[in-house]
Amino acid sequence: MKLHYTLIFSIVMQLGFAQSASLYFDKIRTNEAALTAFFSQMPKGGDLHHHYSGSIYAEPVLNYAITENFYLNTETMVVAREKPTKGNWVLFSDLKNENQLDRYKQQIMQKWSVKDYNHVDYPSDKLFFESFEKFMPAADEMFKSGLLELKNRAIKENLSYIETQLSTIPAPINLENWTKFNVQLREMAAKKDEKAILALLDKLYIALQEKNVSGYAKDFNTNFVAKLHTDLKIDDERFTMRYQNFVLRFMEPTELFKNLVVAFISADTSPLMAGVNIVSPEDGETSMKDYWLHMLMFKYCHSRFPNVKYTLHAGELTLGLVQPEELTWHINSAVYDAGANRIGHGVDMAYEAKSYELLQYMAKNKIVIEINLVSNEFILKVKENRHPISLYKEFGVPIVISTDDAGILRTNMTEQYVLLAKRYTDISYSDIKEFVYNSINYSFIKDASVKKELLRNLDARFKTFEKNFEKK
Repeated sequence: MKLHYTLIFSIVMQLGFAQSASLYFDKIRTNEAALTAFFSQMPKGGDLHHHYSGSIYAEPVLNYAITENFYLNTETMVVAREKPTKGNWVLFSDLKNENQLDRYKQQIMQKWSVKDYNHVDYPSDKLFFESFEKFMPAADEMFKSGLLELKNRAIKENLSYIETQLSTIPAPINLENWTKFNVQLREMAAKKDEKAILALLDKLYIALQEKNVSGYAKDFNTNFVAKLHTDLKIDDERFTMRYQNFVLRFMEPTELFKNLVVAFISADTSPLMAGVNIVSPEDGETSMKDYWLHMLMFKYCHSRFPNVKYTLHAGELTLGLVQPEELTWHINSAVYDAGANRIGHGVDMAYEAKSYELLQYMAKNKIVIEINLVSNEFILKVKENRHPISLYKEFGVPIVISTDDAGILRTNMTEQYVLLAKRYTDISYSDIKEFVYNSINYSFIKDASVKKELLRNLDARFKTFEKNFEKK
């Protein structure tokens, strides 16, 4: 009986601490400095919408390129290990010897990230998406230091889990004789002939099995991901990381399908591979033309690998970026056609056809929305009450808060919560706490014991955090 009363007393005390934290939060929610201090110390659970390549800050990538003496294109700020045949390429060592390195460093930072961007000289979406190709030749060589950078920053920021989109999977299968299938798939898509598309995908899938696609997935899982993860001791009592595979929207249909099959096999056969995604600008020509076809490819792969979960970038669009009618169906298709478990961005929800029914469906089926406030503001110019986060909340859609590409955007998880608190007064401290727990509950972690331990750890962190406000 004494133990019973002790437990009740402990629960009451913790509820009191949570109430004190909530009152203090309400008091400071218009003060950005106070909010920053508050959220810097608050446990933040997981970051579920996270691109590895875009989350490394430019400084260490540039330092690596300089140390390794890469070539720099002095016009485009692209780096290369070997000197390309065309363009103005100079070794970093030569720039240093000529006392030009500091001048170019500034230009590089402005091309590799949003640093010093004035919102005038160049389209923000183009700056963002073009930055990747400029630094990737160096970033691709520094996965070890990059992953450790992400882990150490997460720990300092009271983030306990990252689910990062790590890399595409190399699968050099020759598909030159499949060109005709690209034409056929697009013709079927134009006619909305789902049955014919799925039948052809079935034939292609069987053919891919004969080309050892499983071998490429196994090699990636074992010799790249598992080796990195184990050698670096990524998981410990403070932090956990899992990985998503992804495919690129701009590829030809058969090439994308091949990569998608390999990605699903990889995710199906490794405890570290949490799920699958699709990336690249959603408003790109091929992305728009093949969008519905891509959704059917996910539907097909799900039929083959029903245990694999996937989240899809969908609705990362806004008025003016594409024709108005194109804003009405991407989230619908990702949810209803592809069967996504989570939706990344979902910014055009207010424009979607039958958006209320879609929101109700997402709420009922626990289809999570990954909210990326800094990213949506910079790339799409969508912020404050133009952003649909309050719409998702009103309909009860599970929400998680994410960074997207913190390195390029020069942000962190704390800033996402500061903006959330300042801009959306309908969102309370208890809502924010729910979003944090959602980031673990709706993660794609396969091992139930790992998820349980992260939740237990989150309970302990919040207990410690909320005690700070006992007397405030």
